[in-house]
Amino acid sequence: MDIVLLLVDFILHIDVHLANLVQNHGNWVYAVLFLIIFVETGFVVMPFLPGDSLLFVVGALAATGAIDLSLCIGLLLIAAILGDQCNYTIGRYFGPKVFQWEDSRFFSRKSFDRAHAFYERYGAITIVLARFMPFARTFAPFVGGVAEMDRRVFTLYNVLGALLWVVGVSVAGYLFGNLPWVKANLELIIWGLILIPGMIAIVGAWRSKSSEPAPRA
Repeated sequence: MDIVLLLVDFILHIDVHLANLVQNHGNWVYAVLFLIIFVETGFVVMPFLPGDSLLFVVGALAATGAIDLSLCIGLLLIAAILGDQCNYTIGRYFGPKVFQWEDSRFFSRKSFDRAHAFYERYGAITIVLARFMPFARTFAPFVGGVAEMDRRVFTLYNVLGALLWVVGVSVAGYLFGNLPWVKANLELIIWGLILIPGMIAIVGAWRSKSSEPAPRA
């Protein structure tokens, strides 16, 4: 439980924690940022790590001169692309066996089912759209591997999604992250970055499932 509370505190106050990391450990912050993005996108059991909020705060910190924006964007682009490729490869390896897995401490069957339904509805573009959706972002490349999406097609959408996500959210943080209203309401903004895209993914998956034809008797 203590680990869960620490993780929630890290996510909701990521601006404070990253600022402390920069102050106390200097350039090691770049390695930590790379690792967080790579693990969140690369391992299907780590969907709870911060993604959007981390990129936004990275941009805001870069605007103050604490870290280098270009270096961050370059490193996090590589982390996001490699992470999805790793997750795709894992999904491709396990294949249809995944549909027999049950919900567990290390695997969210519900999140997998939602991502799979979303993928069935929207196809390869899911890899791009899911970049902006917590949990779906982690499961989409895994589902792509399970579905045996052509690797070249996957890589194209992977790179496109990573560019839009990393550059878009980081630059948004750079431009708006230090505005007084944003700084005063950053916790609410972080909740919005978590809940709103998540609700969109759930609704999309539900609509996809409800639109399936009923099985014949």
